[in-house]
Amino acid sequence: MLSNRVIKVFMLGMGLMFFSAYFLTSCARQGEQDGKLTDEAASPQPVPAQILENPKSPVDFSTAIERVTEEAIPAVVHIEVTERQEMVNPLLPFENDPFFRHFFGIPQAHQKFKGELKGHGTGMIMDTEGHILTNDHVAGGATKIEVLVINGKRYPAGLVGADPKTDLAVIKISAKGSLSHVTFGDSDRVKVGEWVVAIGHPHGLDQTVTQGIISAKHRTGILDPSTYQDFLQTDAAINPGNSGGPLLNLRGEVIGVNAAIVSQSGGFEGIGFAIPGNMAIHIARQLIAHGKVERGWLGVSVQDLTPDLVRSFGLESAKGSLIADVVQGGPAEKAGVRRGDIVIAFDGKETKDAGALRNAVAITLIGREATVTVLRDGRKLKLTVKIGNLKDAAKFPSASVKERLGARVRPVTTKEAKKYGLPPRQGVAIVRVDPKGPLGKAGFEVGDIILRINGRAITGLEGFDALVSTLGPHQKLAALALDHRTGNTGYIQVGSR
Repeated sequence: MLSNRVIKVFMLGMGLMFFSAYFLTSCARQGEQDGKLTDEAASPQPVPAQILENPKSPVDFSTAIERVTEEAIPAVVHIEVTERQEMVNPLLPFENDPFFRHFFGIPQAHQKFKGELKGHGTGMIMDTEGHILTNDHVAGGATKIEVLVINGKRYPAGLVGADPKTDLAVIKISAKGSLSHVTFGDSDRVKVGEWVVAIGHPHGLDQTVTQGIISAKHRTGILDPSTYQDFLQTDAAINPGNSGGPLLNLRGEVIGVNAAIVSQSGGFEGIGFAIPGNMAIHIARQLIAHGKVERGWLGVSVQDLTPDLVRSFGLESAKGSLIADVVQGGPAEKAGVRRGDIVIAFDGKETKDAGALRNAVAITLIGREATVTVLRDGRKLKLTVKIGNLKDAAKFPSASVKERLGARVRPVTTKEAKKYGLPPRQGVAIVRVDPKGPLGKAGFEVGDIILRINGRAITGLEGFDALVSTLGPHQKLAALALDHRTGNTGYIQVGSR
């Protein structure tokens, strides 16, 4: 994983954003897996029925980029968004200063006010019905969305659905006449070193085309280790405003959705990331069909195999994911999965690490029986598990949290997030705490909210469980907590069991 001490990760959308005359700001909301659609019946007909399996005619490299550009640009759109947000009044520190009140006529300041945030990004038309794929951090929180198509026409758009965990969203326009749309290729077949083309609207410069190669595959933990992201890395130049634009192969097929860059300056420095096309089309179909994404759930906490773990288990390689915890009463426990098992395959497909297992489970149809292949005491076992629904995870107490920290937690409610000014899905709230447990001894109370552990942001229960399960015995941790009584935040040192 790339070190945050050396570089910064920037979302590409919502470029050139501003509030009022008082201050300038930029906005990016943080927000799965390479995989094919498992629920074809739920897919609406306007979306292309399947990813192209057979390549087109051989590529003529002398004209390839020109041809890709001509075919794809009519389906790439410029998205302009407006978002109303409640912000802390920048004049609040001066409201009681008589000098400022007299000379600048400052009225009685309210603690918060509503302002407009404007920005832009890119999208791609998916079908003749006007569905447009883009990033969640471009359109997910917008109160007004306008789409500018290649012929200069401007259309109002509505949000069909958004999925912050993969940073994807679908919007829709109603346009008379036929619409050009993109074609998706098979991103699983993309190879490192393959030439690609990016199209977007960086810094508001419409229909900008750049080229490069696939620099790497399966980049995880770039934005949030607990999310379902599995990026393609590219050196094709992409900048703020490119978010939601297509990354295409030289056959003109979309194999990625541009989403983020790594940069010290805020501009492109040769490292960009795109969400794999297979994952994007899977998420888009669910959003169009249901307006939301439902994910499969195994009921385990998993971690990657370190060199020390490989040696202690007597393994030949670090491929696989270690079961760190099994949720009592969850699907995995019922199937016979145990703590200490090493999952090497899910439904016959190799799982090289914890992220690959999490992503594979997430796209599996809820209620379906799947085969989990594990190594246990040097033996290979195949277990059959009935996949649960991730939204049911909150009903099951996490054994690792209870045992290691002496507490039970739940997701932060929308009301709490609004009250304390928290981003959606950030943190977990304590619902029960053992006074003699680690959190109790540190002074935590019911209602307090844990936002970060050892500098890593917590995204819901699953992210919290994943972080806790990786803690060593009696390891000390720094928890960023919010006091439910005062709303103040601060770091508190806690010793785990």
